[in-house]
Amino acid sequence: MDSKPKKRTVVENGDTGEDLVLATLIGNGEDVGPIVRHAFEMGRPEALLQQLKSFVKKKEIEIEDLCKTHYEDFILAVDELRGVLVDAEELKSELASDNFRLQEVGYALLTKLEELLESYSVKKNVSEAIKLSEICVQVLELCVKCNNHMPEDQFYPALKTVEMIESRCLQNIPMKVLRMAIENTIPVIKTHIEKKVTSQFNEWLVHIRSSAKDIGQMAIGRLASTRQRDEKMLDHQRKAEEQNKLGSGDVLFTLDIEDVDEDSMLKFDLIPLYRAYHIHACLGIQEHFREYYYENRMLQLSSDLQVSYSQPFIESYQTYFAHIAGYFIVEDRVMRTAGGLLSSDQLETMWEITVTKITSTLEEQFSHMDSATHLLLVKDYVTLLGATLRQYGFEMNQIFNLLDNTRDKYHDLLLAECREQIINVIANDTYEQMVMKKDTDYENNVLSFHLQTSDIMPAFPYIAPFSSMVPDTCRVVRSFIKGSVDYLSYGVHTQFFDTVRKYLDKILIDVLNEAILTTVQSSAIGVSQAMQIAANISVLERACDFFLRHSAQLCGIPIRSVERPQAVLTAKVMLKTSRDEAYLSLLNLVNIKLDEFMALTENINWIAEEASQNVSDYVNEVLIYLDSILSTAQQILPMDALYKVGSGALEHISYSFVSAFLSDSVKRFNANAVLVLSNDLMILENFADERFHGTGLSEVYREVSFKDCLIEARQLINLLSSSQPENFMNPVIRQKNYNTLDYKKVATVCEKFKDSADGIFGSLSNRNTKQSAKKKSMDTLKKRLKDFN
Repeated sequence: MDSKPKKRTVVENGDTGEDLVLATLIGNGEDVGPIVRHAFEMGRPEALLQQLKSFVKKKEIEIEDLCKTHYEDFILAVDELRGVLVDAEELKSELASDNFRLQEVGYALLTKLEELLESYSVKKNVSEAIKLSEICVQVLELCVKCNNHMPEDQFYPALKTVEMIESRCLQNIPMKVLRMAIENTIPVIKTHIEKKVTSQFNEWLVHIRSSAKDIGQMAIGRLASTRQRDEKMLDHQRKAEEQNKLGSGDVLFTLDIEDVDEDSMLKFDLIPLYRAYHIHACLGIQEHFREYYYENRMLQLSSDLQVSYSQPFIESYQTYFAHIAGYFIVEDRVMRTAGGLLSSDQLETMWEITVTKITSTLEEQFSHMDSATHLLLVKDYVTLLGATLRQYGFEMNQIFNLLDNTRDKYHDLLLAECREQIINVIANDTYEQMVMKKDTDYENNVLSFHLQTSDIMPAFPYIAPFSSMVPDTCRVVRSFIKGSVDYLSYGVHTQFFDTVRKYLDKILIDVLNEAILTTVQSSAIGVSQAMQIAANISVLERACDFFLRHSAQLCGIPIRSVERPQAVLTAKVMLKTSRDEAYLSLLNLVNIKLDEFMALTENINWIAEEASQNVSDYVNEVLIYLDSILSTAQQILPMDALYKVGSGALEHISYSFVSAFLSDSVKRFNANAVLVLSNDLMILENFADERFHGTGLSEVYREVSFKDCLIEARQLINLLSSSQPENFMNPVIRQKNYNTLDYKKVATVCEKFKDSADGIFGSLSNRNTKQSAKKKSMDTLKKRLKDFN
């Protein structure tokens, strides 16, 4: 048994390569299907079958050899197996006996063990059931809590509860049905919350749009009140400075400061917006809400920027601009407090669109306006809008430039309105001196425009040197200055005094001066009207200084800067020219009236036989007229104007005397007529001297007098009355006594002079030596003048 015979190798002589391949495949347990298929395809199944049989036979030989080799070992193994079988039977019997005894002993314990195991199983199941139940109860409590929040619109707690269910509880729910139900309900809850919050937000959009007007009006109203307080304070300051300048007392300035919190005054509810944005952020769709908010607010802005044509713009402009102000006050608050809901770029885009639209709207509306008041009202409100929104960082330079470009149109409209007012004032003027019965009238009509010539309050009733036209036109001009300053204030330029001054000159020259000149040049005025107009112009010249100072005060310019000589208005020079023209018109009217009184060719008997010793009738009328003219002129005209009126009238009288001698209707005259005219002229000279000294002109004009204005007539009459008229040709004597006489005029007059009367016996009358010498001298003069000419 110890030696094992070697394995016999049987090799059939007929083995081929294919047999070896087949044997290898079968030995390795591989599939022989391909070889079988190949054999059938080749049509040689018999060869394959023969190979298989040969392989089986070979294996049987190997088995047989193997059994022969281990036969002895096999017999020994069988013997040992039988011994083992006997031992096994004995062991089996013992085990059965032991098992029976064990069964008897452990049956009770086994029963108890089974009961214990069953109890442990129940306990485990109960514990798991309790744990799962607690999870379900916790989830259900959260669901109930969420359900309680929903009806009360407490969406944020509801979302936080849902988030807690999703993150902590949902995956731990043991019941698939419950878990699926909750999973399906959560999106529904979120969608409901989104719709509900969006609905509330839409309601807020409607509410905030309707509230924008009130918000804007409140903000603009606050700024307007502040501006009014500032203007009132400046007005009090100006009045105090004027009183101080006049020395009326000390000046006390007080400054009232009111600290007002802007946000505390402008209260509007943004909580629905904050809540909606926060809820959408919790839902993870805050970007969607940002876009939704921006689009809706842009739509509202587009609607608010549309001008309503159902009513005139002048009636709706405050509402229009208040809406815009309220809109951007809200948006500024949203940008600052809503945590990124609105970006600064988006707000800037909104503002650029608004500025462009407002500019185009104002351009269109201004082009249709024909009232300076309407233009000023809109401009003031626009500047209030700009100042209000500037507090929130919004600039309106483009709009302010438009307002600045519209100033010419505004002033043209204002000039047209003032022209109509001034024309009405002049047309309704009575050209009578104003009578002021009390101090309030004096303050309103004189002191208000610095027209007083003395700081002493006059006695009442006070008769002013001007008519009602002066204070009335001053009020119109003052209102023009106020309107001009109001329009130019709070605009692009902070220094606009030069512009106000330009327009002030324009109204004084193109409107007031033109209206006065039109009146002066008309044929409807008389002497009293012309004199009053001249007096009024003199007063208006002084008022120009007040207008300039008043403009400087309203513009915030120091008064001392406009009190320099070079700062005088051009209109003052123009008014002075108009005053001179008014004087000329007055003198023309006076001269025309004097011509009616004098009419020397009709009133004088040029060939009287005897010289009358009585004053001619026309002289009394001329004296009465001159006295009334000079008396009135002394009351209302300045001294230089009084001198011009008096001297002009007397020069015209002198001219009338000379013209009478030169008149074609006077063919000849004699010494008696010369004597009468000499007496008349003497009375006029005495009157001229008396009035010259009585009016105080002698203290001003020391080198001339009214009497000098009659010098030409006096020299002519003296020449005709002279005993040696031929001395006129003596240069020395002529320069001393006849320097105003013209050769041609003297020659013409002398040709008409006859030294005897045209009586019946005139040619036969006796002539004394003196008359003969005078006639001879006159003839010599005539001859020499004829030769000279």
